[in-house]
Amino acid sequence: MINAFLWGFLATISLAVGGLIGIFFKIGKRPLGLIMSFGAGVLISAVAYELVFKAIKGSVGSGASLIGLLSGAVVFFVVDLLISKMGAQGRKDFTGVHKANFALPIVLGTILDGIPETLVVGMSLLGGGEVGLGMLVAVFISNLPEAIAGTSGMVAGAWSRKKIMLLWLLIAVICALSSMAGYSLLGNASPTTVSFIQTFAGGAILVMLANTMIPEAFEHGGKLAGIFNVLGFAVAVSIAVLEAFPH
Repeated sequence: MINAFLWGFLATISLAVGGLIGIFFKIGKRPLGLIMSFGAGVLISAVAYELVFKAIKGSVGSGASLIGLLSGAVVFFVVDLLISKMGAQGRKDFTGVHKANFALPIVLGTILDGIPETLVVGMSLLGGGEVGLGMLVAVFISNLPEAIAGTSGMVAGAWSRKKIMLLWLLIAVICALSSMAGYSLLGNASPTTVSFIQTFAGGAILVMLANTMIPEAFEHGGKLAGIFNVLGFAVAVSIAVLEAFPH
């Protein structure tokens, strides 16, 4: 259980790293857009190979994978819509200004993005297995530009450095608890239930990518964002292949 928490925390500590980068360095919108596009490509691959493919193998003929995928997409869409109305719709906007009273929407929005990802990081440890390296890398990389962009908005909104870092660390801890929950609560779950949860997370992640990361990446990274998206996908596929065929 502790291992699941630590792996989840490792995956999301990049939020704090991104916060430090956003505080102390001025990074252009184009490089950030390309990093975000790379991270989106990594996540797309992780969803395909670490979640959906494994889920289908574990529940062939049950329909759980398809139901989970669609359910995750709809639930994420509805909750994201509600949180956006609170002021979190621009949480990945590189040019936004986040006032102090937007702390709660930003926290809720970032947690909404992070929980499906870290949940499956913990689930990958079920049955005494090793952590899913592809998903771990995907979450770590994708969090960096999100935190840098969010930090830029907080700095523009006159947030203190201490408050910014505490915010990112709080979110990392909450997401790590999600990873621990994925491990502890689903230890005795049936293969069909595990498959449903995996694809539920996959559906949520895909909607998040389509609605937030990819539009921001293209807007600021330009057409080159497509190349970086493919590069991210290729890197994650390579990790998946190395995990499946270590020798």
